[in-house]
Amino acid sequence: MYRIFSKLLLITGLVFVISSCTKDLNTIPLSPTVVTSATVYNDTAAYKQVLAKLYAGLATSGQQGPAGQPDISGIDEGFGEYLRGYWHLQELPTDEAVISWNDQTIHNFHKQSWNSSDVFITAFYSRVMFQVAQCNEFLRQTTDAKLTERGVSAELKAKIAHYRAEARFLRALSYYHALDLFGNVPFVTEKDPVGAFFPPQISRTDLFSYVESELKAIIPDLLPARTNEYGRADQGAAEFLLAKLYLNAKVYTGTERYTDCLTYCNKVINDGYALDSSYQDLFLADNNVNNPEVIFPIEFDGVHTQTWGGTTFIIHAAVGGSMNPADFGIDGGWAGTRTTSALVDLFNGVMPPSPSVKAMKAAQATYPEIYVPGGYQGWDPSTAPALASVNSDNTYEGYVNMDPAGEFKITAARNWDVAYGAGSTAGTLSTSGGNLSVTDAGYYKMNVDLTNMAYTMTKTTWSIIGAITPGGNWTTDMTYDPTTDTWSITGDFPAGDFKFRANHDWGLNYGVDNGNTLKENGGNLNIPTASNYTITLKLGTPPYTYTITQNKIDHRALFYTDGQSLEINDIGTFTDGYAVAKFKNVTSAGVAGKDLTFTDTDFPLFRLADVYLMYAEAVLRGGTGGDMATAVHYINLLRQRAYGNTAGDITESDLTLPFILNERGRELYWECTRRTDLIRFGEFTGDTYLWPWKGGVKDGIGTNSKYDLYPIPAADLSANPNLKQNTGY
Repeated sequence: MYRIFSKLLLITGLVFVISSCTKDLNTIPLSPTVVTSATVYNDTAAYKQVLAKLYAGLATSGQQGPAGQPDISGIDEGFGEYLRGYWHLQELPTDEAVISWNDQTIHNFHKQSWNSSDVFITAFYSRVMFQVAQCNEFLRQTTDAKLTERGVSAELKAKIAHYRAEARFLRALSYYHALDLFGNVPFVTEKDPVGAFFPPQISRTDLFSYVESELKAIIPDLLPARTNEYGRADQGAAEFLLAKLYLNAKVYTGTERYTDCLTYCNKVINDGYALDSSYQDLFLADNNVNNPEVIFPIEFDGVHTQTWGGTTFIIHAAVGGSMNPADFGIDGGWAGTRTTSALVDLFNGVMPPSPSVKAMKAAQATYPEIYVPGGYQGWDPSTAPALASVNSDNTYEGYVNMDPAGEFKITAARNWDVAYGAGSTAGTLSTSGGNLSVTDAGYYKMNVDLTNMAYTMTKTTWSIIGAITPGGNWTTDMTYDPTTDTWSITGDFPAGDFKFRANHDWGLNYGVDNGNTLKENGGNLNIPTASNYTITLKLGTPPYTYTITQNKIDHRALFYTDGQSLEINDIGTFTDGYAVAKFKNVTSAGVAGKDLTFTDTDFPLFRLADVYLMYAEAVLRGGTGGDMATAVHYINLLRQRAYGNTAGDITESDLTLPFILNERGRELYWECTRRTDLIRFGEFTGDTYLWPWKGGVKDGIGTNSKYDLYPIPAADLSANPNLKQNTGY
């Protein structure tokens, strides 16, 4: 919506200095080129433009993108942008993120060792207060009396009634952030006088009540859910924020409100939102197009809302090391943010396996055998690979991995009593001959005819070919694992037929015989449904077998691991810790955003998946108005999207509070929920839950519970005698 925002200069007449708490909002400037609240509202088109500026306050840092005329001064504009500040405070002190840079006090977030002079905390606090001030001024200037005085038409008045409700929502959102992060803050509404005065401090409990009452009051004046312009608040957004408020009520007020949480979860669910079919698409450059899941986004546009914060920061800062910036739709990475092994561990057992697989035990028939000892395995007949005579006709075959290349013989038993070596001519055998040999290491198919004393060897590599391969009949190579003596491939495959083929031609191929056994030139194999599979080929000693295993893979695990270590030994080294590839400035079609520096990717601040998770948690915590069966159903909807099938489905016995916290981490990581979630579960501070670099120690240590709240900035305490500091600071 705010992409229509024209570059009105100081439309509220306000620039915040982060060391001050109030400014006069009604100053008429001497320059006629400067627009302020005393003049801007004479233009009837300005009401929507000013509303656009209120929305833009969540995304941009000033009046000129990406920098140059900041809304707040005293800090770099990128650091001072709303979403970037919120992301810092919600993600960096948790198990979900670290940052390699050493800007001022940024590492104090990992350490949970900040104080009231922290510049990043002060910047976000000031940004919240600035946003509240903007909303207050809009509400002052749009009262019925003001509109009548200006001769505003009845039609425009009706629209402005909706605008006012949206402004109150945006103010409630910022006050909710203040409530959650700071607790007891200065409190000002449109009813307070403009000009210099000392705002009173509101208690956390009273601020909770205020946000609750505001959201309830504005719902009738907001447009129904999913009927407003994209990016603008509607009834669904207010209902979502009420659900979130009630979920955390015990933290904020000491009183549980889980039944109320369920009431508003149900309202949102009944509003007609639906899960996006693709998890990754929620975080791409065209996530504003036909997205049924997002309830309230913070919009970004690479041309019209340029900022060094927002998703420009989130995407650029996450790219470094061997990552290709073009894959993320950007012109370069900033090599900053990664995640800890604690987040990765939430996906343990459900991440894509490596190309090799665990040993597959194939049923072995009791065929006659001969053996192939050699230098490649220590010349030991007792452990040598076997060749088998499937037809018991004195002809034998099998596959032997001869690595390293060198000499070998063939024995009739697992001893040296009868051994076959080289005959007088190539390809023949003799019981008195010298050692046989191969000059190239590799995986060989051996055929031995002891009636005619002859043998052949064919070096092979294996692939799959058929409808399940990219492009239909293209060959896709498999990977050999010498530990298990298997060839395998793992990937997302469509339903369809395929076969195993050697050396990229049809001279040697295997298809189905019966069961899971194979035969040369056999019938097509089949994958019945699209999913992620590991296809494994077991050759060695006949019978030859295969397996198709549907993998239990959570596709929300969007990590980049090439060249990145799992554990973080040095926070300042980007390649320590897995990179997060969740947000990208490319569309679902793989096309880069309009600008390679500034991103088009919107930030999904509220989305339906969170509502499903809130519903399940509120049921588990004893709220009425919901039930376990429905809670399990909602969780399984999330997991079916994540897995692409029902492999990740849970039952009622699986649905516990620890599971919910972990599932919130898997679904919502890097979406500014983690700090709040950990606090609600009692695991943010203290030593109940330790993660890498909590407390500034590699393995994590317990921290002081005072860090459950951020401090009121020292500068504001000095400027306003009405304020008292939060406990412990």
